[in-house]
Amino acid sequence: MTASANTDDEHRIPDAVETLRTAVRGPVLLPDDDEYHEARTVWNGMIDKRPAVVVQCTGTADVVAAVNAARESDMELSVHGGGHNVAGTAVTDGGLMVDLTPMNGVHVDRAAGTVRAEGGALLGDVDHETQLFGLATPLGAVSETGIAGLTLNGGYGHLSREYGLACDSLVSADVVTADGQVLTASTESHPDLFWAIRGGGGNFGVVTSFEYDLHEVGPEVYGLFTWFHGDDAEAALAGFREWTGDAPREAGALAFTAHVPELAEFPEASWGDPSVAFIGSYRGDPADADEVFESLTERAEPLADLSGPMQFEALQSMLDEDYPDGMRYYWKSTFVTGLPDELLDVLVRYNERAPSALSTVDVWHLGGAVAAVPQDATAFWHRDKPYMVNFEANWTDPDDDEANLAWAREGLAAVEELDVAGGRYGNFPGFEEDPVSLQFGGNYERLVDVKTEYDPENLFHHNRNVEPR
Repeated sequence: MTASANTDDEHRIPDAVETLRTAVRGPVLLPDDDEYHEARTVWNGMIDKRPAVVVQCTGTADVVAAVNAARESDMELSVHGGGHNVAGTAVTDGGLMVDLTPMNGVHVDRAAGTVRAEGGALLGDVDHETQLFGLATPLGAVSETGIAGLTLNGGYGHLSREYGLACDSLVSADVVTADGQVLTASTESHPDLFWAIRGGGGNFGVVTSFEYDLHEVGPEVYGLFTWFHGDDAEAALAGFREWTGDAPREAGALAFTAHVPELAEFPEASWGDPSVAFIGSYRGDPADADEVFESLTERAEPLADLSGPMQFEALQSMLDEDYPDGMRYYWKSTFVTGLPDELLDVLVRYNERAPSALSTVDVWHLGGAVAAVPQDATAFWHRDKPYMVNFEANWTDPDDDEANLAWAREGLAAVEELDVAGGRYGNFPGFEEDPVSLQFGGNYERLVDVKTEYDPENLFHHNRNVEPR
């Protein structure tokens, strides 16, 4: 950057801050402020970026002021919802971060059968309010995930096969666009924008509230959590493949290769050994659960079986402690059309060579209600894929960064050498180093059209960016 550019920045930022402090009710934080460090810190410990300004918004009016300030000052803009995107897109160096963390209100409308949640809400915030009435909307599988990024990129979770993606239950959304307007997007109002935000990511504005349809779920469900020793990996994964062929929609399961945790629930002699596990749920009569999951679990003797009736909120938060704030993460995924033996072999081999015992390779069973929606009905493209494979590199020591990144990238590349694999999922994007078209497929050109209409100057580009024409 030239000296004159630095001078321009030095003048531009104080002007924007002065304007913001008179226009917003929430704190406007600078690097010298005590609260700044906590505000700029996100879930992934690999992300260490320092925005010039953090605006902690208390409502939509604050968001409008922040967006206007970023546009008028020509500052790069990032949006922090839950801060859980592994790529760290919530925070940007030297720019303006719109922090929605204070905006986490949730309101259930029982008469309408809907819930409205603000853009800074987490999954657990929504579940806590909706489960009071035995209701839920299909969100993710970790309660500390933000609803915003999850929904805007599609949103898989425990309820997906029965009720679809998170974005499929979206009824409407309030969106602050690049020109500072507040639009309500729905099938009746700005339908092109509504189409785009359901799977098109954060390309089109700041979503300050989401309205979802609710479904009868819980409060108690049957939770599946069964572990097998790595010696039985081939048999267990073959059982998973067979089970997914005719599994009922009200049952869901995710398979993952891992290493046995050093916990009292597992035989001490097995601690640290390679393993295979299944996690999922059944929302029908708990008395039928054993029969529903029989073909999934009968191929081998479980190392540990933690399955049983549980609160739906407990199911949603079961994995929270495995993904603490500040640990180092790199997650990258691809979709697959089948689970041939060659693919299962890749999962087992890469699990055995993982440099971190905290890492996993996950196989999501998709289809069901997700696939029942036409590919062009929303911006989310990969509905027709029955499975997704995700390499989760999870580790603690910065000195191990290179080894863990290489493991995940090489493992995914090995999967993509098979003719069953292709595409990307926006919530497991690595560091967004791959072409954006891999995520949006045949919907990409229509997304470009919507982007050109609502954000022609590409203000919202700190994401899986769709560039305007």
